[in-house]
Amino acid sequence: MLTSPLGNSQPSPSFPVRFEYDLTYASADHGSKRLVKEHSLSNLTAQYISILWDEGSHKTNVRSFLGEISEILSGERFSVFTQEMLDSVIGTLRERGNSNATINRKMAALSKLLRKACKMGDIYNLPEFRRQKERQGRIRFLEAEEEQRLFSAIRARCDDSYRLSVFLVDTGCRLGEAIGLNWNDLQDSRSTFWLTKSGRSRTAPLTARARELIQIPHGRLKGPFSMHNQVRFRAIWNDAKAEVGLGKDDQVVPHILRHTCASRLVRGGIDIRRVQIWLGHQTLSMTMRYAHLATNDLDSCVAVLERG
Repeated sequence: MLTSPLGNSQPSPSFPVRFEYDLTYASADHGSKRLVKEHSLSNLTAQYISILWDEGSHKTNVRSFLGEISEILSGERFSVFTQEMLDSVIGTLRERGNSNATINRKMAALSKLLRKACKMGDIYNLPEFRRQKERQGRIRFLEAEEEQRLFSAIRARCDDSYRLSVFLVDTGCRLGEAIGLNWNDLQDSRSTFWLTKSGRSRTAPLTARARELIQIPHGRLKGPFSMHNQVRFRAIWNDAKAEVGLGKDDQVVPHILRHTCASRLVRGGIDIRRVQIWLGHQTLSMTMRYAHLATNDLDSCVAVLERG
């Protein structure tokens, strides 16, 4: 005898029997039930990326991350993103040479997307995301002589790119934050950055040379650097970098100007908490990467120890 899904006893047939079930889950709304269908990661990305991420370079990076993960999954459709699937993705990324820091960024995007899909009822279970242990690498920043040579080569190619470079190193803002500035964001010798990675605005005072460099005719420009886009600026940067003998240094990218600003603040005696606020880091641990530069803060410790 065979028991059916309805609990009725049925004669055992002489051929294999397969019962098909609809996978459903109970909704929080009045206990109703809803059919869970299978989705591909690319489908979920298309459905939710504009809801979860604002326009900008970060969204572009997220789209690239999720596209790579979708390619690793070979378009597989799922109603449950299993732990085995997650482990396979992480393993493949590591085989491709991704550092733990890079894997963490990609997993953060995947986790955010899957949490949204789960909340909306597209999938009904999530794997456990564990942050990969990151090694603290050496932070590269420009010395004054390197900055002078590089900025001189940039200025010879494009004066607007030179102005942007100086603004980046004097404010520590990200490239996309500077390009996205509007004229109204510059008030009372201060700059307010709205298009930030964290989504939280921040305001910082401007140096004298930064204030001078944004004094240009407005014309039809939306902001002081809106004539630029990231691709154009990076092309000019790379040409200038090669000219001054830094072409083989893969850490000399525009983001090095943010590191340079932070390093100068710390070495100049600015406490790490204020550096965090200046840079707009969400956590102090991000800013602590620069703490080792504050060596002068330890000099007073020697006097205490010598007094014994």
